[in-house]
Amino acid sequence: MRRGRKFFENENLLIYVGTAIFIILAISIGIIMYMGAKSNTEVGEENTVVQEQTQGNEDTESASTSIGKTVEEQESNTATNSNSISNTTANTTTNTNANTSSTNTTNTNTNVTNNTTSNSTTANNTTTNTNITTENKVTEEKKEVTFVKPTDGEIICEFAKDNLIYSETLKEWVTHTAIDIKADKTSVIKASADGIIKSIVNDPRYGLTVVIEHDDGYETVYSNLLTAEFVVEGEEVTQGQTIGTAGNTASFESAMESHLHFELLKDGEYLDPSIYLK
Repeated sequence: MRRGRKFFENENLLIYVGTAIFIILAISIGIIMYMGAKSNTEVGEENTVVQEQTQGNEDTESASTSIGKTVEEQESNTATNSNSISNTTANTTTNTNANTSSTNTTNTNTNVTNNTTSNSTTANNTTTNTNITTENKVTEEKKEVTFVKPTDGEIICEFAKDNLIYSETLKEWVTHTAIDIKADKTSVIKASADGIIKSIVNDPRYGLTVVIEHDDGYETVYSNLLTAEFVVEGEEVTQGQTIGTAGNTASFESAMESHLHFELLKDGEYLDPSIYLK
């Protein structure tokens, strides 16, 4: 009885051990199978990544090649366009220069033709008017200043710059830088030549005096006047225009009969008016 029970217990122990070993083996096999499957999955994933990278590199190289070709084509097109623009600019410049040269030649020929023939073009009229204006200016500039007697009457005292004459008023021998022309009181005194009124003053020696400036540095002086209200300083006067009336206001010549004391200067130098009066 005891021997049978002991056997039974040993048999149960073997069953438990066997079962445990089986379970351990099953678990081990499951673990091994799981690890193998996981390894295969990882290898597959790596192969997929490698393939994708390889494909990506091929796409990148293809894209790079395409971009490189596009850049080269653009550079080629740009160079071609630049050459075209340069050629166009050169042609335009050449044409412009040619047209300008042609225009200049045409203008030169036209001017030459206009100078030798009567042409009614605007250019001819302008040239003719310019020439006429220039000729008139030259003529006016070269026009000689002429003088006329400022009043009718005989000369009662001559010009004596370099010698002495006796003054009845001063009772002494003096020089005389003018001519004295006999003129009744209130007689009209006229401008001897065209000019501008430089001054109108009351001189302490020669009385009321008018000075006129003329071209070429000439000046005429009208003294011993009674009035000078016909002109003002700065006024432009013409030859023969009334500038005043004769009187007897010169203290240095008060002993003489009524007359005009008339002087002529050029660049500040006294001249003999008798030589220049016409």
